[in-house]
Amino acid sequence: MDLSFTPEEQAFREEIRAWVHANLPADISHKVHNALRLSRDDLQRWARILGKKGWLGYAWPQQFGGPGWNAVQKHLFEEECAMAGAPRIIPFGPVMVAPVIMAFGNAEQQQRFLPGIASGDVWWSQGYSEPGSGSDLASVKTRAERKTLPGRGDVYIVNGQKTWTTLGQYGEWIFCLVRTNTEGKPQAGISFLLIDMKSPGVSVRPIVLLDGEAEVNEVFFDNVEVPAENLIGEENKGWTYAKHLLSHERTNIADVNRSKRELERLKRIAKAEGVYEDLRFRDEIARLEVDIVALEMLVLRVLSAEKSGKNSLDIAGLLKIRGSEIQQRYSELMMLAAGPYSLPFIEEAMEAGWQGDFPGGLAANAPLASTYFNLRKTTIYGGSNEVQRNIVAQTVLS
Repeated sequence: MDLSFTPEEQAFREEIRAWVHANLPADISHKVHNALRLSRDDLQRWARILGKKGWLGYAWPQQFGGPGWNAVQKHLFEEECAMAGAPRIIPFGPVMVAPVIMAFGNAEQQQRFLPGIASGDVWWSQGYSEPGSGSDLASVKTRAERKTLPGRGDVYIVNGQKTWTTLGQYGEWIFCLVRTNTEGKPQAGISFLLIDMKSPGVSVRPIVLLDGEAEVNEVFFDNVEVPAENLIGEENKGWTYAKHLLSHERTNIADVNRSKRELERLKRIAKAEGVYEDLRFRDEIARLEVDIVALEMLVLRVLSAEKSGKNSLDIAGLLKIRGSEIQQRYSELMMLAAGPYSLPFIEEAMEAGWQGDFPGGLAANAPLASTYFNLRKTTIYGGSNEVQRNIVAQTVLS
């Protein structure tokens, strides 16, 4: 198995690197490299820049307006964007719901929804988790009843609640798992519905986290009318579509390229705070670096198999497990390197661009402790790692 890049792939990398360097706004890159807060405008500005180039849907086939890149080219694009300090592409539209619409939506739905996703103009949210349904998505209770209303035709009346909706306060559309049948197996009664978040009866309530941020939200549906043509695929077949989507989400969570960038940031913080020369701390950094390289090799093995036309291992769950654990580890080491300086979080100072005007102040570039607490979620969302280990044992090791 050859894990090295060909000259053509290296040339492709250089092309991507040059374009990103020329088009990524410096203020956004600065925020990413220093883990400062990214606003909605920052995220959507970069999305629209990529959309104008035709690269927001970088994993899309050409028939749907994507560049038609192969697996290796997609990996190189992700790596160059991450190392340059580009924000992560908000995945809910281009990475998650778009492939479902392509695979299971009809032509009218594809023509209606994909252009707004590709351009970055429409912000999508994900409506999966509920107060009693996280890793066990088959237990969703949000109900959608199909009715025929005079003058409005066939609609679904949706009632229920979704929670932990990431950046849902910005959402314009949301894709939801809803229960349309209560008989038989729980998985057999779920449908996949696209809902306009401006519809009457939709309300969003932010969940304020320890650091004062409202990254996640609760979304409530109170007799929300959804046109029946917003149903993706067949009624009660949504579980199949959800599994298709989750494979994209779990691979995306691994995010080895961001870990490589954050490893370099960890080294900068450790050097600035005077702990890089501590051999025991250096051992911890080395151990983390080995884990990141191992994860990257696993990703490259998958890419090599895809490039050669072989069936790649079904290891989305394994990538999610290792990637999420690595993210937690680098955030922990950053906090340990900074010591007491990792704790302060003065929102007004951060908003003003304060960078820590004291000796060794690099650690004050961001609220390291709150980042640490925030990343505790990575081993839970997208299917908890305990559940993923069971899946890996059944599908890969058995």
